[in-house]
Amino acid sequence: MRGGLVASARLLPRPLVRWFLQRRAQLDINENMLGGKKVKIIFVLGGPGSGKGTQCSNIVEHFGFIHLSAGELLRAEINSGSENGTMIDTIIKEGKIVPSEITIKLLQEAIIKGGNDKYIIDGFPRNEENRAVFESVQLQTLVTYFQLLQINISPEFVLFFDCSEEEMERRLLGRNQGRSDDNIETIRKRFKVFVESSLPVIEYYESKGMVKKIDATKPAPEVFEDDGKRMKFTNGIT
Repeated sequence: MRGGLVASARLLPRPLVRWFLQRRAQLDINENMLGGKKVKIIFVLGGPGSGKGTQCSNIVEHFGFIHLSAGELLRAEINSGSENGTMIDTIIKEGKIVPSEITIKLLQEAIIKGGNDKYIIDGFPRNEENRAVFESVQLQTLVTYFQLLQINISPEFVLFFDCSEEEMERRLLGRNQGRSDDNIETIRKRFKVFVESSLPVIEYYESKGMVKKIDATKPAPEVFEDDGKRMKFTNGIT
C-alpha cells in the first residue's frame, strides 16, 4: 500500500511530491484521527444474552456514540443487492465464515460515513483473526484530490459484559422473540463458540490493560450505571 501511494506521488510536480510525503508521514503517526478529530472506538464484547444490545442502545442515547454491529452491516450489504452483498450472501449460505477483510471494510466505511468521532463496535472482533486483521489494516479516505488519509484504527478500550452461562441461558430462553436459535441446544453451542473464539480476544486486550469488565448479571439499570462510570471516567470519553 505504501509503495502504491509513493508511486502515485511521483506523478505529481516536485513541490507537491514533497507535500504529499510530508503529509503522509504526519498522518501515519496521528493514529485514530479522522477529519482532524480524534476518533474514539470502543469494542463491546460479551456472550449471547449478556445484554450488549440493550446497553449499546443506552450508551448511544446518553453518550453520543454511533453504534456499529458487524452482523447488521453484513445483513444491510446483502439487502442492498450489490455485487458485494451477493457474494456475502453466497458465503453465508454455503456455511462459510465471511472473511475478516470484508467485514472490516464495511466497518471502516461506516466509520468514515458516520461523521462522528465516537463509535462503539458491538460483537467484534469475534476471534483472534478478526482482531489481528482489524489492527493491521489501515483506514483510508480521500479528503481532497491530493489528500489521502491513511490511519491506523485501534480501540480506546474493550467493554466486556461478564455474565454467567446460567443467567445468559435463562435470558435467552425467556425472551420469547421467536428466534430459531433460541433453543437450549443451539444456545449452548453459541456459548461454546464464544468461549473458544472470543475469550482469547478478551484475554489479549486484558493483558494490555484495556479491558473494562462490567458485571452483567445485575438488572439492566444497574449495569448501565456501571457503564456510565466507565464511560465518564475512563480515558476522557465524554
